[in-house]
Amino acid sequence: MALAAFGALAAKPVTIKDVRLWAGPDGTRLVFDLSAPTEHSLLTLDNPDRVVVDIPAGVLQSERVLPQGQGFVKQLRAASQPNGDLRVVVDLSEPAQSKTFAVGPQQSYGHRLVLDLKPSKKSASPPSVVKAVADAHGRDIVVAIDAGHGGVDPGSIGKRGTYEKHVTLAIARRLKNRIDREPGMRAVLTRDDDTFIELRDRIRRARRQQADMFVSVHADSYTDRSVAGSSVYVLSARGASDESARWLADRENAADLIGGVKLDDKDSVLASVLLDLSQGASMSASIDAADKVMHELYKIGNITSRGVKHAGFLVLKSPDIPSLLVETAFISNPTEEARLLDPKHQQRLADAIHAGVRSYFYSNPPPGTLVAELRAKQSGPTVIASTGEGEKAAGTAH
Repeated sequence: MALAAFGALAAKPVTIKDVRLWAGPDGTRLVFDLSAPTEHSLLTLDNPDRVVVDIPAGVLQSERVLPQGQGFVKQLRAASQPNGDLRVVVDLSEPAQSKTFAVGPQQSYGHRLVLDLKPSKKSASPPSVVKAVADAHGRDIVVAIDAGHGGVDPGSIGKRGTYEKHVTLAIARRLKNRIDREPGMRAVLTRDDDTFIELRDRIRRARRQQADMFVSVHADSYTDRSVAGSSVYVLSARGASDESARWLADRENAADLIGGVKLDDKDSVLASVLLDLSQGASMSASIDAADKVMHELYKIGNITSRGVKHAGFLVLKSPDIPSLLVETAFISNPTEEARLLDPKHQQRLADAIHAGVRSYFYSNPPPGTLVAELRAKQSGPTVIASTGEGEKAAGTAH
């Protein structure tokens, strides 16, 4: 008997209880819900393009668990092999890079095997150019809105069974609609459906859209169900230091800094200085914007504290985009869970975040934007004031 066959026969049986499929603009994800943890093998083939996953001693609970194709998945097929493996063949609609990883039990989910399919290097889109100060005048300010969690990641779950991922998407959509109604401002969503997106992919999506700000929307949770209130986070100094080191070590990142400035052709000292300047400006802007959002949230209900909080959340780590994370409420608090499900309260939260973001940009309009032009018209021309004895000094336009 061959060793591979013996290993498959010796493996503990595992049932594939369900197969879930999501397709988004950056890739496709397959999630196999398993009765127990398992080993597996992965093989990518071409002519025709397909991915093969072999699961030792695997068995489908039902043929009906295989979903219809979408995204990179043209169709799914499965069959038992002579050695006892279950072979799942993923026929691809076009070439794709594949990656698998296992996920342990979490919330209401058990063991899972995840297969990610992303554009192959041959078919991948070229990187977009990040905006420079010399962009055309009158452009919109772009706000990237990130609905926390999604897809296989439900986030926190309230006592009534409310999933954080659904609440954050509802608020994010309302916030986008409100920002889109603001002259000179435009919003983009990192996700607009129940799709799982890796954290760094969320940042990359914001950068591809040349975002001026990144706002991540979440709902907090705590073991004490009486804890309530909103809070706003920005990146901590430790988180910034860790990310700075990562960017300087990563050639791909180093070639893609804001304003068209590249780090990969600079010596290490200059590259570090340029990155620190960009990161420092971004963190300062983040704190200012977060403070204004916190002020607006205070008007509509409780907040956990009056100060902006600092943390090393990965989605806050873009060194060139001011970023903040808003914990809209505690989904673990039954009263706040009910409010989060209320469309009127969702709109109040969206309006408050919009008001804070708008206030920040009208105080700090990016050059070349319509908002900058509007502010200049409101301020009027610079006044030259006499200081006596023929001396003159430039006044400040208010």
